[in-house]
Amino acid sequence: MRNTVERVEVMAYRIPTEEPEPDGTCLWDETVMVAVHLYSKGVRGFGYSYAHASAATLIRDRLGELVRGRDPFDIPGCWLALNGALRNLGDAGIGMMAVAAVDAALWDLKARLLELPLVSLMGGARESVPVYGSGGFTSYTVDKLQRQLAGWVECGIGRVKMKVGRDAGADPERVASARRAIGPEAELMVDANGGYARKEALRLARLFAAQGVTWFEEPVPHRDREGLRLVRDLAPEGMEVSCGEYGFNARYFLDLLRDGCVDVMQADATRCGVTGFLEAASLCRAWQIPLSSHCAPALHLHLCCAAAPVRHLEYFHDHVRIERTLLEGVIEPRDGALFPDLTRHGHGLSLREDEAKRFEI
Repeated sequence: MRNTVERVEVMAYRIPTEEPEPDGTCLWDETVMVAVHLYSKGVRGFGYSYAHASAATLIRDRLGELVRGRDPFDIPGCWLALNGALRNLGDAGIGMMAVAAVDAALWDLKARLLELPLVSLMGGARESVPVYGSGGFTSYTVDKLQRQLAGWVECGIGRVKMKVGRDAGADPERVASARRAIGPEAELMVDANGGYARKEALRLARLFAAQGVTWFEEPVPHRDREGLRLVRDLAPEGMEVSCGEYGFNARYFLDLLRDGCVDVMQADATRCGVTGFLEAASLCRAWQIPLSSHCAPALHLHLCCAAAPVRHLEYFHDHVRIERTLLEGVIEPRDGALFPDLTRHGHGLSLREDEAKRFEI
């Protein structure tokens, strides 16, 4: 008897942040997880996205029926059907985040039906993936910023990233204080979330480089490809420009690569899907550009171990906290890296439904 997706379930959970979390251009005080379960032959696949509750509505009202009754092994066919449903709704944003959650559940279900870890199904490129600690929100006091970044370094995570872009006048000193806290050997990265204008970003790139900053993420708005190329070309030696977290489809990643916008590409499977993440990895491999995953560390672990161009995985403070709370099977870093549990099928994650219920929308 062939495999079919027999049932689709979707829920949304609203999890408050510890405190309001601002970056260079945005502020939020909650995070919504959209969780999808797909069932076949008594096996349950699980996928999720960080999105808006409306993504759950779209899955419940439209996307679920497109995979129900289909073979979960036919992920390319499901991918085409799901993306086709977005034609009149828009192929980015909320719609694609909904597709991403279903796509992740399909990959997990397929691996579980085959009784394989997801990385074994995809084909592993490495046994583990290095991580970098990510947080350092612009609202943090200098003391809190230093304690968070230094805490990661003390735990063996030798790369840390902080937010900038909210106050260009204060940012150089905040970056200098971060460097003092983590010492001279740890890698320091900054993320402006598109908060600077082009010449402002170039001026700050020189000041940040003096503090040993090696990674300048979204120095200008991500849609300003000419500006990204300008900063990339003129940034001090040893400083890489990164972008890509807002990519929802392969064309977005291709445009960044073709226009010479990035030294390191980023991709987020909660936005472009597991399938889209693998497409981004293929493009990066063709262009000889490294790839780094954005946020959702638990979901990206197996993907990063399977994708050859991957350099590292973002160990994002807010999502680490959520995934530790709501998910069973979350892996903790060891020696600055994450090692997938190859004794567990699929991506090895399951929703703690009793714990999640108090956050249910």
